[in-house]
Amino acid sequence: MTDISPPRRRRIAAVLVSALAVAVLVSGCSTWFVDQSSGGGTDRPVAQSTPTGEDVDPALRPFYDQALDWKDCDGGFQCADAKAPLDWKDPSKGDVTLALVMHPASDASKRLGSLLVNPGGPGASGYDFVKDSLSFAVSDKLQAQYDVVGFDPRGVGRSSAISCLTDSERDSYLYDILPGERGSQQWLDAYTASSTDFANKCDEKSGQLLPQVDTVSAARDLDLLRATLGDSKLNYFGYSYGTFLGSTYADLYPQNVGRVVLDGALDPTSTNFDVSMGQAVGFENALRAYMTDCLTGSSCPFTGTTDDGMAKIGQLIDQVDKSPIRASDGRELGSSSLLTAIIYPLYDSTAWSYLSNMFSDVMSGKADYAMQFADGYNGRKADGTYSDNSTEAFMAINCLDYSYTTDPTVEAKQNADLVAAAPTIGPWWSYGDISCSVWPDKTTRTPHAVTAEGAAPIIVVGTTGDPATPYTWAENLAAQLSSGQLVTYVGEGHTAYGTSTCVKGIVDEYFLTGAVPPTDPRCTS
Repeated sequence: MTDISPPRRRRIAAVLVSALAVAVLVSGCSTWFVDQSSGGGTDRPVAQSTPTGEDVDPALRPFYDQALDWKDCDGGFQCADAKAPLDWKDPSKGDVTLALVMHPASDASKRLGSLLVNPGGPGASGYDFVKDSLSFAVSDKLQAQYDVVGFDPRGVGRSSAISCLTDSERDSYLYDILPGERGSQQWLDAYTASSTDFANKCDEKSGQLLPQVDTVSAARDLDLLRATLGDSKLNYFGYSYGTFLGSTYADLYPQNVGRVVLDGALDPTSTNFDVSMGQAVGFENALRAYMTDCLTGSSCPFTGTTDDGMAKIGQLIDQVDKSPIRASDGRELGSSSLLTAIIYPLYDSTAWSYLSNMFSDVMSGKADYAMQFADGYNGRKADGTYSDNSTEAFMAINCLDYSYTTDPTVEAKQNADLVAAAPTIGPWWSYGDISCSVWPDKTTRTPHAVTAEGAAPIIVVGTTGDPATPYTWAENLAAQLSSGQLVTYVGEGHTAYGTSTCVKGIVDEYFLTGAVPPTDPRCTS
């Protein structure tokens, strides 16, 4: 396809577990803390069921009372499946399976309870994130005192999962070059047909699960997991989209909030177009920051000013849109795949040198380097298979969480606004609503401020140069939450816990003691 399907632009968690997301700074920051939270840990055994005294709808009691059957699953981890209602509004309609993996607290004598972790997406596997990247997910200090629990939300991975395409069909959906000039009726017809085919196959293969993978349902699952783990309060660490899941939970169950950190925040008041605009500008700014940095080095493939370099990138995307470059495996690099390849390393400033190498390769008429980046973002392995169902889950969840326009006049204005705000990326960021406008199930959610009145303190982390979840979203979420505390990292990249030693220190102290900084510390390292 010649467009990254609209909510797919928000698949912001994948790089958290990629080889590109490796950034550790060595200096910290000093700050002061005020203890405002007692957390929610208990001394329960692992298999204990619902904490006593909870007021639960009798129809939900069998789900809340289930005992998890934990089994060893290599490397010191334990795994289990939980059952949740397929339809939270009517629990009699059946159930879904939620896959869990747990790393028990390494210092049982100091155990504080469970800490559930979500890496984002939507569509990213929390199970894989914890099992394969535990040290990236949380520090050794947190591993010592918490049972760290990863889970695949409904629709994702090892849980009851959305299924739509075969691997070859997914190749066509993500990489095929659409006919006609972008925005022409021929192009729009082809894009709509491809999106409709994708939606129909999801409806055919996923059936009754498809309309039930919205974030509100996933947040209700989160409360069920809290209870079945035996915790009276939820301790939760959400990255990226995981912040949206976490803030939704806090608004639904403020009385059950324990210690919650939201890193790389989404603003719940945002419409779909607000998100698209925010990300287009965010990646445009990140690309400009890359270009400015690149031009100071000796191996930069660009010359002249930052504006000159940005213009060259725009020309390069336009060039491959008109004349795709064939990769060694026979696939063609078009504008959509090149844009994906550009965005992928912008999530982490330590990957900028790889971006320069990729640009050099494309400028010399080669496509393999760019395809490797696009494949990494899309979860495509070298043998042509895909590592997960994140493409399907990403689309299904976002199509239920946001509304999408079919009005050509509105769409034309939105496209013009994108181009004006992000001259290099904006022209290729347009026509975003088509994919979800043909989705079989429509959203029932209206964007609104999340206040979580009565909740314990919630830390919201924002990075000033975050391209995928712009810093203003963290500011907005922290201001909306009645107990929100903003922690700023002044730097580049998506999310801060794995990059900033200052942020990591604050977050760890909060999870371990409940200490909350009285003001924003404005971390610089």
